[in-house]
Amino acid sequence: MDLATIFGIVSGFGLVIIAMSMGGGLGWFVNIPSALIVMGGTIGAVLINYPLSELIGVMKVAKNVFFQKELSAGNVIETLVEMSKIARREGILALEKKVEDVHDPFFSKGVGLMIDGIEPSALSRILQTELDYLSERHRLGAEIFSSMGNFAPAMGMMGTLIGLVKMLMQMDDPSSIGPAMAVALITTFYGVILANLIFLPIAGKLKTRSASEIMVKELIISGILSVQSGDNPRVLEQKLNSFLSPGERKSAF
Repeated sequence: MDLATIFGIVSGFGLVIIAMSMGGGLGWFVNIPSALIVMGGTIGAVLINYPLSELIGVMKVAKNVFFQKELSAGNVIETLVEMSKIARREGILALEKKVEDVHDPFFSKGVGLMIDGIEPSALSRILQTELDYLSERHRLGAEIFSSMGNFAPAMGMMGTLIGLVKMLMQMDDPSSIGPAMAVALITTFYGVILANLIFLPIAGKLKTRSASEIMVKELIISGILSVQSGDNPRVLEQKLNSFLSPGERKSAF
């Protein structure tokens, strides 16, 4: 569970609701037609813009915003250094018993290919191809939420225009001007809230998570190739520590 995401959503909506309640009744800001215009328009625009299969797939990516076990780069380096020691002392095949301790599928696949004797160039190509497609899936997920963040305010503006048209068409009835103007303004409010407190922040979090995961997987590829080539464990550790900021670097030596 990502506490930062949960706290951000709760605090963001909480403070907005408190501000709304201090200025009057919360009921003033509840308008079903406005919500239908924004939500319906946003969903419709996204369905037009992207294939249904990609929208269904992005829901799996979206859960990474709230639930994701990030692979620690420090733990990966520690594991690779230990593998390097074993490989230099007992040979690559001795790493078979270490594969069971690796729970990340990408890491496990790389070690398995190394044990199977795949050439370094082929191993690197296989893992890099998988990493490229992983990056593309993550990019698409963030792009869809960014698109929703762009569509929501536009749908809010559409609702504003609808409300203004209704208001202008009923200028002879003063009692109808207020409700029509409320629809016009609240629809824009809904669009802005959804875009800036949900869709765009989720897109940003997905981009950040994707960059972090890709960095760790690039570290894994570099480490596996170093183990396969028989690099000294100390040299391997220094090489992999270059992926980290100075404050995150640790040494087993």
